[in-house]
Amino acid sequence: MEMNYMEIISIKNIGIQRVDGNTIADFSDTLSIEEPLEIRLSYGPEGERMQKSISVTMRTPGNDVELAIGFLFTEGIITSYQDVTAAYHTKMNCLSQKQNIVQIDLDENFSPNLMQTDRNFYTTSSCGVCGKSSIQSIKTVSSFKDSAKPFLSIDPDIFYQLPKKLRLAQSDFSATGGLHASGIFTVEGDLLFLSEDVGRHNALDKLIGSALIENTLPLNQHILLLSGRASFELIQKAAMAGISVIASIGAPSSLAVELAQEFDITLLGFLKKDRFNLYHSSDKVIIKTLQNQL
Repeated sequence: MEMNYMEIISIKNIGIQRVDGNTIADFSDTLSIEEPLEIRLSYGPEGERMQKSISVTMRTPGNDVELAIGFLFTEGIITSYQDVTAAYHTKMNCLSQKQNIVQIDLDENFSPNLMQTDRNFYTTSSCGVCGKSSIQSIKTVSSFKDSAKPFLSIDPDIFYQLPKKLRLAQSDFSATGGLHASGIFTVEGDLLFLSEDVGRHNALDKLIGSALIENTLPLNQHILLLSGRASFELIQKAAMAGISVIASIGAPSSLAVELAQEFDITLLGFLKKDRFNLYHSSDKVIIKTLQNQL
C-alpha cells in the first residue's frame, strides 16, 4: 500500500486592524486555511484503467489522504481499506503549485460503487451534501447496520468531561477559533482519534479514514463527539463507521434524529459540563444514573 504525505500548513497569520470602542490599532490575527481538494479515482483492470474526478471539497490542508479515503468509504464508493492500492498527492498546474489533488488508486479487481456519485460532488466547507439529487442518494447503507451491537454502560460524568478534553486537544482551534473537530473516545473517556477541519463533514471523514486505515472499524464500542451541531450528513457518516453513540455540543437537526432512530444510534445534543439533551437512546446503551428515570 503506497501513501505519501506533504508538509502541511493549516494556519496563517495576517495583519488586521482591531477596533475597540473608539480606538483602532494594528493587530496580527491567526486564520484557518481553507483550500479546495479534488479527489480523483483510478480503477479498472490493467490496461483499461479509468480516471474519474469524484469530488471537490473545501477543506483545511492536512490528513488529505485520510479525508479522501474516509469520504470514499462513507459515501459507499469503497467498502474497505483493502480496496485501495495507493493514495497520494498529485501536482496541479497552477501558479501557486499547491498540491490540492489526492489520487486514490483502487485494486484492479475491485469495482467501485459509482452509483453513489448520483450528485454533483462539489461540497463547501459548511455543507457535505450540496448537490444531492434526492434523499435516497444520501441515505447510504452501512455495512455494519445489521451487525450485532455490544451493550455499553456509560456514566453521565464521562459525557460531561468530553467537551473540555476535545478543546484541550484542538491545537489549531486554540490558535484560530475557526475549526470544527470530531473526536472518538472510549466509554471511559479516553481520546483515541481527533481530526480538525473548517468543514465539520471533512473532520469526520478524516477521522473515519484514519480508523479505516488502522483497521479499527466498526467503532461500535466508542463515543463520537462533534464540536458543533449534528446534521444528517454527520449521522450518516457515523452510521457507515458503525458508531453507536454520538454526542454533539450543538443541536441536532430533525433529519439527524430520524436517522439516529433508524440506525438505533444513541444521540445526545447540547452537551455541556453538567447537562445534555437525549434525542434517541438505544436499548444497547445504558446511561447509568438515568436508567431508573427513563
